[in-house]
This record gives sequence, C-alpha cells and structure tokens, in this order.
Amino acid sequence: MLTAATRTELESLLADDAPHGDLTTDALGIGAALGEMRFAARDAMTLALAEDAAAIIELTGCRAELFASSGDALQAGAPILVARGPAAGILRSWKVAQTLIEIWSGVATAAREMVDAAKTASPHIAIACTRKNTPGAKRFAAAAVRAGGAAMHRLSLSETVLVFPEHLAFLEEPLAASLARLRRAAPEKKLVIEAPTIAAAIAAADAGFDVIQAEKFAPAEIAALVARPATAQRRPVIAAAGGVNVGNAAAYAAAGADVLVTSSPYMARPRDVQVRIARTPGGTD
Repeated sequence: MLTAATRTELESLLADDAPHGDLTTDALGIGAALGEMRFAARDAMTLALAEDAAAIIELTGCRAELFASSGDALQAGAPILVARGPAAGILRSWKVAQTLIEIWSGVATAAREMVDAAKTASPHIAIACTRKNTPGAKRFAAAAVRAGGAAMHRLSLSETVLVFPEHLAFLEEPLAASLARLRRAAPEKKLVIEAPTIAAAIAAADAGFDVIQAEKFAPAEIAALVARPATAQRRPVIAAAGGVNVGNAAAYAAAGADVLVTSSPYMARPRDVQVRIARTPGGTD
C-alpha cells in the first residue's frame, strides 16, 4: 500500500490523538470486542489520502480493505474502506483516519475543480499549487494536490530558483548580471522570477529568465504579455500567480498563461466522510 507519509509520521498522528491510550474505551472494558468500521463518501468528492487512512487503521491492529483509491471521483454514498478488528483499534483510529480523508479530499476536490475549469479553455495548461500549505503537512498537501490532477509549484526553497522583488532589493547590479550569477551557480535549473508589473515582466524576459511569474496580473495583462513579440530566442513560460482560483482559472487559461500558480485549494472546505461502526455479532477477540 503506497502512502504519502512514513510509518513513523502516521504513528505520530495516532500518538497525538491518544498519547496515553483511549481512556473511554479502556474504562468501558470493550477493547477486545470485535467490530467493523465502514467509511463512505457523504457527498461528491475527489478522494485523497485513503491509503494513509487505511495504514493508520492497520497500525492499531485492525485489517483495512480499500474500495477506492486516491484520485478517484466519488459520488455520494460511494464506499471508501471497511476495517475489521478489535474495538480498541477501531475506536483509536476512527477520527484520525476520517479527518485525514476529509481535510485532504477537500484539497483534492478543489484542485480537480480548478484543473477542469482551466482545461476547458486550454487543454494543455498546468495547474501548480504553491508551498503555502499547513506547516508540517507538506507530504499530505502534495499527495492531495496530485490526487486532484494538479502539480506542486515548488516543494521547498532548496529545489527551485525563484527570484522575488525582495531578493532584488539586496542587489545593486543590472538584472542581466543577476541572471548570469544564477546561471553559474545553478546551471541545470530553470530560472524563475516574479514580476509585479508588465514592465518588470518585459525586463525579465529580455534579460533571459526562463519563467516569468506574473504576480496579480489581470487576465488581459497576461494576454498582452503573451502577445508581446519575443526578443529572446524563445518566449519564457508565463505563469499567472496571485489570486488565481476556480472562478477565474478559465479566464487566465484563455488569456494564454502556460501555468496557473495557486494556493486556493488549501483553503477548501473538508469533504464529509460518513463512518458507521458496529460490533461483529458474537465477536470477541
């Protein structure tokens, strides 16, 4: 079973929720009774982190069977998984597994909606979600984004060269000189720069940057930038960023952006997962 998180990370989620055991279950003396837990989609969703939820359940000594995989489009009532085992494990894993699916399926569903909206206008456009997700949850965020059909914009500061105006504030040299410095330091990397205005975007394109991240441009400004004759051998990739969401994704795609950079899926409401738990008739461990 392929999960987004490591066993240690999943164990830490369980430990966070029950650091000293499950007082209620222990006090009632029901931990050894055998039971069954079923997860189903209460409303339509793009499923995410189902494998991690199943792995969490199995860490508590239960068996989990998946009926759907991350990335699947589910209708209301569709089964997600069934778990069987002692009540101690079922009740300990219940809320952690449920919440994991609910939160990240919300992100996956929003990402899928945005991908679908943009591709109606430009079938080959890419949707990339930023690293502005909940600190400490990057593995889950990246898995949910991929389940929704989008990609990650940059996973960390360590992997991508992205020059912000805030970087340029510390430099006293022509933009072309900064570009040359970056080419020498990271010759195998694409060089990306954020441009807050059309003039800044044109200057960056003329300097030779590979990707222009157009920050808070209106769709009409993206169209004007895309239509501008290239002075370099090839036009840089144009990434629309800042305020891009499902409501305007199609407009930015139609304007000619190559990539839509967004954080909006991370703000999505969780999707509701129905959980039914019952004792197995006559079941004792």
